[in-house]
Amino acid sequence: MARRPDLLDTLSAPLLRQNPVTLQILGICSALAVTTSLATALTMAVSLTVVLTLAAGVISAIRAHIPETIRLIVQIVIIASLVIVIDQVLQAWFAEISRALSVFVGLITTNCLVLGRTEAYARFHAPLPAMVDAFGNGLGYSLVLIVIGALRELFGKGELMGIEVLPLASSGGWYTPLSLMLLAPSAFFLLGGLVWAIRSWRPEQVEAPEFVPPARTEPAE
Repeated sequence: MARRPDLLDTLSAPLLRQNPVTLQILGICSALAVTTSLATALTMAVSLTVVLTLAAGVISAIRAHIPETIRLIVQIVIIASLVIVIDQVLQAWFAEISRALSVFVGLITTNCLVLGRTEAYARFHAPLPAMVDAFGNGLGYSLVLIVIGALRELFGKGELMGIEVLPLASSGGWYTPLSLMLLAPSAFFLLGGLVWAIRSWRPEQVEAPEFVPPARTEPAE
């Protein structure tokens, strides 16, 4: 019973307080590339969360048997194997979304969030806490992708998940889609705005300045 609060905190901390994207700036490549629609953002989020959670469990379970000299190679092989399975599932049952995601599903293998959590946490903890930590970080990553994907699709196309939300001017409505929202720079600015909003709300997340200018001294009279 004493372990439950720790597991709950491990699960909930990455959502906002220690979000891997907005605080640690991990996994932003996919956050910029696959969020042109809510469907692709959701698919990428689920794929990475499943891979991260399963990889953390496997690596944690065999951590005592992994030679230190080939530790990273073993971790990458495990992650890559899970990514191949996920990629094949997407190609078989979600072919259109798989084509939209292009190479980014395969790049989960080298996603710094996946490698970072397996290297920093799963390698030192039992399978259950490791999987809870991985699942929490996957949810934190998913939250950012879903927010950015929803905003880009809503204002770039006037729809969500292919369903019209804002009446388009081309169909007699009032809204003209902002095509800029479907380009990569828009995701960059949205992510930057999200980071700014969260750090304004939680100022403890702001990093200390790397350089503090010396205090000005008044010239002697």
